[in-house]
Amino acid sequence: MRVHQLHPPFDHGAALRVPPAHDRKNWAVLWQWLGDDAQAVAEACAVQVRTPEGLVVAHVGDWIVLSHSGAFHVAQSARFHDA
Repeated sequence: MRVHQLHPPFDHGAALRVPPAHDRKNWAVLWQWLGDDAQAVAEACAVQVRTPEGLVVAHVGDWIVLSHSGAFHVAQSARFHDA
């Protein structure tokens, strides 16, 4: 008997949050974890990450997720701008 899946399997994995500028220890961990899939940007406290959708800039507080498929994804936090 064959089993039909109604939903595709969830592709969860590990995640790290982009740390604030003064947190050098966690920036070192993040750079090591991202490896060649990331590069620095001119903007302070941000990192450009290669994702299946293209390059995405992750800022402080954003989550960078490594799925089981081996791809990075960026979950961006809400940002508030002064008027």
